This record gives sequence, structure tokens and C-alpha cells, in this order.
Amino acid sequence: MRTIPPSELILNSDGTVFHLHLRPEQLADTIVLVGDPARVAQVAARFDVRECAVENREFHSVTGIYKGRRMTVLSHGIGTDNIDIVVTELDALANIDFATRQVKPQHKRLTMLRLGTSGGLQTDLRIGDLVFARTSVGFDGLLNFYEGRNEVCNSDMERAFVAHTGWSEQLPAPYFVDADKKLWELFRDATTEGITISAPGFYAPQGRWVRLKPADPQLNEKIESFRYPAEVATSRRITNYEMESSALAGLSALMGHRAATICTIIAQRVTENATTDYAPFVEKMITMSLDRLADFR
Repeated sequence: MRTIPPSELILNSDGTVFHLHLRPEQLADTIVLVGDPARVAQVAARFDVRECAVENREFHSVTGIYKGRRMTVLSHGIGTDNIDIVVTELDALANIDFATRQVKPQHKRLTMLRLGTSGGLQTDLRIGDLVFARTSVGFDGLLNFYEGRNEVCNSDMERAFVAHTGWSEQLPAPYFVDADKKLWELFRDATTEGITISAPGFYAPQGRWVRLKPADPQLNEKIESFRYPAEVATSRRITNYEMESSALAGLSALMGHRAATICTIIAQRVTENATTDYAPFVEKMITMSLDRLADFR
């Protein structure tokens, strides 16, 4: 059995994992992920009991009890590179024996739900709508660094998208990966089904033009018109942009965890409308999500 070297999995002197500063016993099996560290307090305020609170860099966490269900809420910051850190260290907390540095014989499956904000790419999506990323699209290339990537991705959808958009060879190869099916069933009646893009930046990677012009100014138009399967009445469409869901879905699928992303639409990219007063919409998303996770088995 492989023993993981200290350089591959760094542990702090107090027995916590390097970035998250958590010990295995501080982690619940149900985890709510948020980008903004301030949103951790917003979620944890609903807990009936709080066991612990830990902060390091952008990674803030609180573990407690909500309606009888033990949960951890954790902030991950911005970007799929942070998700790479967070999901890997959460899995290590659950499935690595820190004393022996070996994988535990019994695999523990975590349930991870990311609650975020997003920009809509279809005209019928309104500010305040909730989109469930049933499929996530990675523009970041992260999952392409991992063995087994093809086993969890939809290669047919990837090829169709590359052909439709005339995808540049200078960009990372996009990957399409599904969220956990049971989580989709849990939230499908309270959300809009989405194909959600995770972009590796907020500006040009999402088609925004401030001073630097995007390499392909028509890319968003191509994305909005993409349908899969093409020319079928039940074909699916790409719904929204954010920056983390693809890595969460992909890494979790490779590691055997349940994971999904729900986003509140706070900007309408087609009509060029946006709001910064989205707190009430996020509050509703948090309450709905925690209530359903509390009963999820």
C-alpha cells in the first residue's frame, strides 16, 4: 500500500491539513461550500449548535448541527484552483489515515453542495433564479491533469461543443462533467436545470471587455446558441457562467463523492443587466438548500 510522502500531503504540526487547518474529527459528512468567507457566517447563523470554527486565509469553516444533521460550511474563495485544494484536502480528511499516511480501507463518501452566484446566458433566466449545474463545463483545464478524466466526462458533448464554437487550440480543452444524480433529484423541482460554465477568470474568459478585448468576441453568442443534442426538441442549452462548479463535479466524481452546485443568477449577460443587491435571493437559496440537505439520505 502506498504511503503518501509529506511533500504530497502536507500536515501542520497540530495535526491539521495544510490549507484548511481542519482535523478529521472536525469535518462533517455533509458540506456546504461557499465562495465568500463572509457567507460562512451567513450559513452558520442557521445552525442550532456550533462545534468549531476555523479560519486560515480564505478558507473559513464552521461545523455544527442543523435540524439534526451535522454539517460543515466552508469557504473556498474564487476559482477552480482553490477547488482543487479544497476537495483534495476534504477527501484527505475523510479517507486518509494521517498517522500512517495511507488510504483508509473503508471509503467515506462526502456530500458537497456549493452555493454560489452566477451570470445568466439565456434570456428567460431572471435575476434571482436558481440554476442547478446538472452538467458543468470546465474552461480551466484542471481535470485534464488527472488520470481517469475521460471516465467521468461526456466526450460526445465535448466534441459537439468544440465543433460548434470553433474552439481555439490555444485554449485548454473544455471538459463536461455531470453533478451527482441523487442531488439533482433532491433539488430539481426547486431549481432550473443548467449546463454551467466554470471560467478561469471573471473578465475575458467570460466574454467581458473592459480595456482588453477578448480573443473571440463572438464566443458568448456561440455558447448561447449551443444545443445538445443538436436539432432535438429536448436538447439542452448552456445556462450560466461561474468559476468553480466543473472542478467540484469532476474531482468529486473521480474520488467517489456526491457533489453539485446551485447558483443564484445575479447578472443577465444577454440583456446586460446586473444587481449588487442580491442578498435576499441568496438567503432564500441557503434556507431551501439546508432544509433539503437536512433530510437527505
